[in-house]
Amino acid sequence: MFGLLLALIYLAFISLGLPDPLLGAGWPAMHVEFGVSVSSMGIVSMIISGGTILSSLFSDALTRRLGTGTVTVVSVFLTVAALFGFSFCTRFWMLLLFAVPYGLGAGAIDAALNSFVALHYKARHMSWLHCFWGVGTIVGPLLMGYALTGGGWSSGYRLVGYVQLAIALLLLCTLPVWKVAGRPQPSGEKPVGLLAAVRERGVPFLLLAFFAYCAAEATAMNWASTYFAEVEGLGAERAASFGALFFVGITAGRFLFGFFTDKLGDARTIVLGSIFLLCGIAVLLLPIPSYLAAVAAFLVIGFGCAPIYPCFIHAAPQLFGKENAGAVIGAQMASAYFGSTFVPPLFGVIGAALGFSVLPVYLFGFVTFMLLMALFAFRFAGRPRAAK
Repeated sequence: MFGLLLALIYLAFISLGLPDPLLGAGWPAMHVEFGVSVSSMGIVSMIISGGTILSSLFSDALTRRLGTGTVTVVSVFLTVAALFGFSFCTRFWMLLLFAVPYGLGAGAIDAALNSFVALHYKARHMSWLHCFWGVGTIVGPLLMGYALTGGGWSSGYRLVGYVQLAIALLLLCTLPVWKVAGRPQPSGEKPVGLLAAVRERGVPFLLLAFFAYCAAEATAMNWASTYFAEVEGLGAERAASFGALFFVGITAGRFLFGFFTDKLGDARTIVLGSIFLLCGIAVLLLPIPSYLAAVAAFLVIGFGCAPIYPCFIHAAPQLFGKENAGAVIGAQMASAYFGSTFVPPLFGVIGAALGFSVLPVYLFGFVTFMLLMALFAFRFAGRPRAAK
């Protein structure tokens, strides 16, 4: 039954990844139809991010009260409502309204399932879990692209909404499967709240490390295409295609690292991924005239990013205890969304002022800070646990 449950969790994470790229993929057509500026997308994405941060912080309390399965099902239905809501919007303010359930659903799924897998499965499953998120992020834009050739962006949201609805109904019908995980907490491990968990020795370092990593990942993800266009001088279509190589690298990396993470352990895998990440950044810094070097660099950067996020999540129960894991992981999700929401736009301002060739320097700064904070987190964790 745990195998079936794991398959359902993987499916739920595909559902988490499906809507993530839709706003960016459809916005060139959407902003024209709504009569708003291109930059207005930032308002929508900020509301979505605010919802994800809020639901992440309260996810542990909700999960303890309702159970992971119920939280997952309700959250997927929230995203279904948001997707169909987006597809019927005729005014910009309506997008802002439906952005609220969009964010609340995504944050709750992310935190609840990450916590559950960290507590019940080995590190390789955490890596593969996020690989399935990557599958969703690849399929989502393909469905939107298909819709844009015919019915328009609203058809794209509706199409993904139907896929999400099918997943939500399947998860609802299989809700009893979650009873297999309904084991009592180990003796002596009393559930703690968010504030108490965050005060655990080493947790602030972990949150800062996670913030820095997600800032670097989101910056590379969001600005790769612009780098190819502005620095390498490629046309918009080719730049967009090469920018997608980051997603290929991170998805393939999470699949491959899953075979080695259990043997290496979370800390060593984070270091190994960081080495690949820094090597990719170094290639961008080299004065190589061919744009193919940048192509290889973004593949390697994505590959290096692949194991870091899953391993930070999976390490939480071992570092801080199972009774703290849910709250710590919820705080990690919130710090992740802070990093991915606010740091990439900051690079946009810096890149416009100094040139987008400073991207590798910007990434290097955050990766270095991440490694330093991770070292402190693993070294000074208040209650280290033996590996599973």
